[in-house]
Amino acid sequence: MNLLDIVLALPLIGFLVLLLVPRAAEGAIRATALAFSLVAFIASLGLAFNTGKLFPPDMANGAFVGQHGSWNRKPRAGYKVIFVPFANGMPSGQPRDILTGFINGGGDAQGRPVGVAMDKHGALLVADDVGNTVWRVTPAKR
Repeated sequence: MNLLDIVLALPLIGFLVLLLVPRAAEGAIRATALAFSLVAFIASLGLAFNTGKLFPPDMANGAFVGQHGSWNRKPRAGYKVIFVPFANGMPSGQPRDILTGFINGGGDAQGRPVGVAMDKHGALLVADDVGNTVWRVTPAKR
């Protein structure tokens, strides 16, 4: 029986590397291949899996990631919420931007996404610690 025991976040040459480390039945720990990587210094602080039915089917069971952003990078990086698709319990595609626009034309942060969570109706909640706001994000009506 292999159980997901630890998720390690390691900075590695400009990238944040996530390694899944399953615990073997006999208690020995072994590392698996790289699961997914994100650029370093974007402060991916929030993580929530989409388990609801409000978003389109291609977003089922994927992960929303709140990227707080880096104040000491030129150009600024992060300052958005991305979606990472999953299939069979593993990342299965490239991340895509879900919520952007936190940097104004002058390069100043108007908001910084921190925590992300799903509400009971399946909407994405995003805590913004610059705007002092919790955003409720739903798909556009079609």
